[in-house]
Amino acid sequence: GDNYDTENSHVFAALIKKFTLAKLQNKDEVVCWGDGSPKREFLHVDELGDACLFCLENFETNLNDNLIDNKFSNNFINIGTGNDISINELASIIKEKVGFKGLIKWDKSKPNGTLRKKLDVSKLNKLGWKSRISIEQGIDDALLDFNNNYIRKIIE
Repeated sequence: GDNYDTENSHVFAALIKKFTLAKLQNKDEVVCWGDGSPKREFLHVDELGDACLFCLENFETNLNDNLIDNKFSNNFINIGTGNDISINELASIIKEKVGFKGLIKWDKSKPNGTLRKKLDVSKLNKLGWKSRISIEQGIDDALLDFNNNYIRKIIE
């Protein structure tokens, strides 16, 4: 159920759409923004739900004691994988999974954005929750969703 709009989608959905359409249209290249070096962390939506439920069941706090026991410094918990991937690597994986045979061209006149966005998930990991869905599985799930729910709308 991602947003695959050409003007305002995020990088994950944008790359899926670009490579899928390029393959269907027999294009020679896909143009991606920036130079591909920024890194991003991606979390499968099913894992977000699982982690939220896990936290509700396992995280207890006394709002009056500030949790100064060197275990947790505040009442916030980041939910993420703790792993990031460069946009270049992500584009290459999506290209391969889609079966696009052309080139990836980086348009360096476009912005890269923040160079790195990765969460500190050590608190969540100490509680006992860890991400289990790989980036490859997430891409497979997103491609299935895109092909089942969006591609017909785009090519019609």
